[in-house]
Amino acid sequence: MTISVLIADDHTIVREGLSSLLNLVEGITVVGDAADGRMAVAETQRLGPDVVVMDIAMPELNGIGATEQIYRVRPATGIVILSIYSSLDHITTALKAGARGYLLKGSASGEVVDAIRAIHAGQFYLSREIVGVVIKEYILKEHVPSGNSPLSHLTGREREILQMVVEGKSNAYMAEILGVTKVSVEVYRSRLMKKLGTKDRASLLSLAVQHGLTTH
Repeated sequence: MTISVLIADDHTIVREGLSSLLNLVEGITVVGDAADGRMAVAETQRLGPDVVVMDIAMPELNGIGATEQIYRVRPATGIVILSIYSSLDHITTALKAGARGYLLKGSASGEVVDAIRAIHAGQFYLSREIVGVVIKEYILKEHVPSGNSPLSHLTGREREILQMVVEGKSNAYMAEILGVTKVSVEVYRSRLMKKLGTKDRASLLSLAVQHGLTTH
């Protein structure tokens, strides 16, 4: 049985390189790709892939938000995160969002294939480096993991608003994309700024970059 895969990453070279690699593997076929999280959700619904290989830091909607939405609308699709971020906060947030695997960019190509096959078989898969992070920061408690990322207190909708705010999107644009009124956008925006203790876009941008919500 062939495993169908969708690749979501905002870097064209990563999408093309990973696609070329996976299409050479027997039993795996790349059926599509996406350059941002919102497109990843739409393409997953349209194509129905078995597995999505998902970056975290992407425009419009980051990989964590996209994972949450895909898991909600199509839980049968397995998601493996392929990211540069290796903190325990990123790992646990991704898994709680619905991801079944987590790899670091730079992992051996064979590990990506192993992860796809394991997730398609209904298993979880963490790369050796990620297992090391979990053991070091959680099991051995070398230091107490924060678990207190300020973004963890935001709802999924508030995180979407936050990402679009730091990317400079207008209230009118956000209202249209999310299907809400501009007044609702203002309410969400005010609420998330209060939760984060910030007063301007510069402070929001600093937090968003620090916690991998956006690279911009």
